Amino acid sequence: MDLQTWTYLAVGLSFALYIGIAIWSKASSTGEFYIAGGGVHPVINGMATGADWMSAASFISMAGLIAFMGYGGSVYLMGWTGGYVLLALLLAPYLRKFGKFTVPEFIGDRYYSQTARLVAIICLIFISFTYVAGQMRGVGIVFSRFLEVELLTGLVIGMGIVFLYAVLGGMKGVTYTQVAQYVVLIFAYTVPAVFIALQVTGNPIPQLALGGTVADGSVHFLEKLNQVVTDLGFLEYTQSNKSMLDIFAITMALMVGTAGLPHVIVRFFTVPRVRDARSSAGWALVFIALLYTTAPAVGAMARFNLTETVQTGPVGSETGNLVYAERPDWFKRWEKTGLLKFEDKNGDGRIQYYNDKNPEMAAKAAEFGWQGNELVKVDNDIMVLANPEIAKLPDWVIALVAAGGIAAALSTAAGLLLVISSSISHDLLKGIIMPNITEKNELMTGRVAAAGAVLIAGYLGYNPPGFVAQVVAFAFGLAAASLFPAILMGIFSKRINKEGAIAGMLTGLFFTITYIVYFKRDVLLGSTDKISSADWLWGVSPEGIGTIGMLLNFLVAFVVSRVTAAPPERVQHLVEDIRVPKGAGAAHAH
Repeated sequence: MDLQTWTYLAVGLSFALYIGIAIWSKASSTGEFYIAGGGVHPVINGMATGADWMSAASFISMAGLIAFMGYGGSVYLMGWTGGYVLLALLLAPYLRKFGKFTVPEFIGDRYYSQTARLVAIICLIFISFTYVAGQMRGVGIVFSRFLEVELLTGLVIGMGIVFLYAVLGGMKGVTYTQVAQYVVLIFAYTVPAVFIALQVTGNPIPQLALGGTVADGSVHFLEKLNQVVTDLGFLEYTQSNKSMLDIFAITMALMVGTAGLPHVIVRFFTVPRVRDARSSAGWALVFIALLYTTAPAVGAMARFNLTETVQTGPVGSETGNLVYAERPDWFKRWEKTGLLKFEDKNGDGRIQYYNDKNPEMAAKAAEFGWQGNELVKVDNDIMVLANPEIAKLPDWVIALVAAGGIAAALSTAAGLLLVISSSISHDLLKGIIMPNITEKNELMTGRVAAAGAVLIAGYLGYNPPGFVAQVVAFAFGLAAASLFPAILMGIFSKRINKEGAIAGMLTGLFFTITYIVYFKRDVLLGSTDKISSADWLWGVSPEGIGTIGMLLNFLVAFVVSRVTAAPPERVQHLVEDIRVPKGAGAAHAH
């Protein structure tokens, strides 16, 4: 079978499985729609949490970031994995014991205020739509390449699939669908990694191959990669051009943002007991580690294979550059998506790049009539998907990666859409506007809200404020600056009151949004202003500004709470009760 047939087969079978599970597990009550009835086994929930948490950013974009950022990309590995530990230890068990469906419901009850609940809903919707934009872009990229259609067409197909199983099955359908998606995505990620590690270094274990030698044993793989990229004039792969403060800020924003993500927190309401919440968190960490320990090797080897393919032979020699007309098939296929481009500046038909700081190479350039460096423009988000093709792996492996990329993007998109849906139908409509709405009407409203969210997410996926992992980093920054401090202080401080929580959430949210929009206005608003990183506050990038927003949130909440009345005695007793590590009833909606 050819690649196209394998792709249709792999993607078609996985879709049939997801939709079949959604129909089998269709939600018949709000309890099943929001938290899958609260009876999911911890191992199953751990696997579903892993799929929910490992989004298109983890599967598609993170290794692409590592491929081009090198050491600097480690902030995503440290931040996202560290954040999950923070979530499992500090928040999940206590929120599960509190026993509410949603994060805004916890904040509304803990801070004894409908206004606090409304502010949490606003924060959550901002976070979720920013995050889901990255997922839908990932869906569009996978479909546009493997179905060989335009990005917009790929997005529309992906939106239709998400609509079918998220809107129909609710959390119950999504939970069991995500178990299947985890199995698909982890096989799709690790199988090509094993093949490529064996091909490049002779070691089939990617984690060990990264620190090993190249296949002929002559030099360490990372030394070889450093040589390849520095010969082309780039920074060494094992170095970073980020400041220590910015690395810290991004890592911290990703960590606390992970702990404040509503679609992950709600996962811990789907298990029967607090003990099961802790257990499922541990299992999820095991399942997540399988992918995250493999990602550095995938990124490094993707960069190595791409550079070796495009820049064949001795660097700087006329015969050492790839002839554009002889470019491989994978190159032609990715060009159709618009995510891989080449501009032949001097019309010689070759893809060429040289280090103009090297006099010998500059002389070669003058001899051959080169008029500028012509490296191929590669979108970060295609590296994992293109890597098996570049390495000339079997067609069935390439098709498996397509199915895995779609599974990763769809699993998180579905979880986020359900969070948006429950925020509108359960928190806003039932909790604030129409408290007497019937369960049937609430369930219908939830599905209508999810359908509307799919349409908005599709638009944002087509016009995102950055590549997938960057968009996701913005979402994590918003979560870090708004919801995380309110949740943490709500659990561990009896003194923080409603005025402090509301002021803190609004301060963190608006500061972080303003900073991101200001420095990303060229992408978000189409501005022609020249934006320089030299203007960043203390050298902190938009991806890391959530850390500053979080500190402002804590500070404002603390100060405002100190100059206003303490919370009622019943709320202080509630905070003490949350932290007692025993017992928990079933999650309830009021």
